[in-house]
Amino acid sequence: MSAGFAGVRWVGFQTIVLREFGRILRIWGQTIVPSAVTAALYFVIFGSLIGRRIGQMDGVDYMQYIAPGLIMMAVITNAYANVSSSFFGAKFQRFLEEISVSPQPNWIIVAGYVGGGVLRGLLVGLAVTVISLIFTHLPVHHLLVTLVAVLLTAVVFSLAGFINGVFAKNFDQVNWIPTFILTPLTYFGGVFYSINLLPEWARTLSFANPVLHMVNAFRYGFLGRSDVHVGLAFGIMALAALALFGVALWLMERGTGLRD
Repeated sequence: MSAGFAGVRWVGFQTIVLREFGRILRIWGQTIVPSAVTAALYFVIFGSLIGRRIGQMDGVDYMQYIAPGLIMMAVITNAYANVSSSFFGAKFQRFLEEISVSPQPNWIIVAGYVGGGVLRGLLVGLAVTVISLIFTHLPVHHLLVTLVAVLLTAVVFSLAGFINGVFAKNFDQVNWIPTFILTPLTYFGGVFYSINLLPEWARTLSFANPVLHMVNAFRYGFLGRSDVHVGLAFGIMALAALALFGVALWLMERGTGLRD
């Protein structure tokens, strides 16, 4: 590939990401503030009021225990929501055709939208982290593990949101998966509890939940504690990212949902 082609592709990728970044900041009251407010409410209700009765979870203060889970929950929901709503909006407003006929390959288009989703996920995650520090202390035991875990999780759910955006035919279908699939997975993903509290059958079933592995890998980076094998968690995240990127690219090559 010549330097000229590489430059054109970089400009295309950068343009999509900057457009997404501008959209995130333009409607910051919808993209950043709600998750920060929700996290604050979780800390007040679950962390402060209920946490006093619980005491410690897995050897640490309960409020400290749930903080990484709440940060990751915000990253997951926002990375997913940003790409699914933005890509469907591009279809709905009929300017996706302009992107599709540009000289950019489909993988650049996918990467650009995913980059926007990752950016929003990280921005909201940072906002929730600041809220967390108001309520509790968060030591960082393994910085690299923390950063890689949150980045891979944002990529995975941005890709999942992209696929949702491809198939969605109306705004109801954009919201259906977050409501009925994503929310249960996060609530049963070890955000508020250790799976060691569960009976054997429920604990075994929980290991099939990918969010459990993501949350615990992230918690391990902060607190040095995890209910799952961290290496396995990273393997699941990496494989999920590769598989979802392949599916997203295949759908774009076929034009699925783009010509309806």
